[in-house]
Amino acid sequence: MMKKQLKLATVILLGVSLLSACALPGLGGSTDGTIKVGTMSTTESQIVGNIVKQMIEHDTDLKVEMVNNLGSSVVQHQAMVNGDIDISATRYTGTDLVGPLGEEPLKDPEEALKAVQKGFSERFDQYWFDSYGFANTYAFMVRQDTAKKYNLKTISDMRPVEDQLVAGVDNSWMERAGDGYKAFSKEYDITFKKIFPMQIGLIYTALKNDQMDVALGYSTDGRIPTYNLVVLKDDKQFFPPYDASPMATDAILKEHPELKTTINKLVGTISTEEMQKLNYQADGELKEPSIVAEEFLKKHNYFEDK
Repeated sequence: MMKKQLKLATVILLGVSLLSACALPGLGGSTDGTIKVGTMSTTESQIVGNIVKQMIEHDTDLKVEMVNNLGSSVVQHQAMVNGDIDISATRYTGTDLVGPLGEEPLKDPEEALKAVQKGFSERFDQYWFDSYGFANTYAFMVRQDTAKKYNLKTISDMRPVEDQLVAGVDNSWMERAGDGYKAFSKEYDITFKKIFPMQIGLIYTALKNDQMDVALGYSTDGRIPTYNLVVLKDDKQFFPPYDASPMATDAILKEHPELKTTINKLVGTISTEEMQKLNYQADGELKEPSIVAEEFLKKHNYFEDK
């Protein structure tokens, strides 16, 4: 009886171990010719991740496993350090400079890019590619009628009419250090008539429906062109640059050098306006990120043999 119980316990433990391994996608990194690409939970990250996936599978004999819904750049970074993923689809200069690298924010996009490329190479043996061509930063935006009424083109233009403007902002921005509301108000000397923190998804609709005058959103959101909103220029360069790039471990690039050639084809090819359109196809038209990615690549002839 005891032997049967021991055998049963062994089988159960073995089954739990196998299930645990299956429940942690990417565990242990690539060992079988499969490249593991990590994305965050955002629409943008998953669209770009699928673009990277489809390019790799088209150009090489490698297979790609998507490891989706990694909550943030920090989580993606830890997954790369742990060897659970080989490539991060979307990493942002401003976020990773002050996050994993723990450095002061830089205002100049080129300086920020060089800093993260150097820092991740030297400290983590990771390769930070040049930017896809778009940056997803905080952006103040207004409706066309508001822009015309107050002649708003830059953030500084709001200063003379600050007492007439009701603003909606992302909840988290109110408490952010460095680039949050307190620092913004000090830099631009702007205090809005009223300010309403809310979920980012509600802000665009509230602005569109004339429930507020100005909103703080994200520069690549597809609702900006759809709602015909005007993005105000950050004329004092208050917000750090958040240029988006892919990253890969040095180890996977050494093992499969063809990956660098393939991924480099995407450098400088996706503008902020293009990313807005791609995001809206997923968020507004409810297309799957993989379909949005495939249509983008076909439209731009990436699948044609050169």
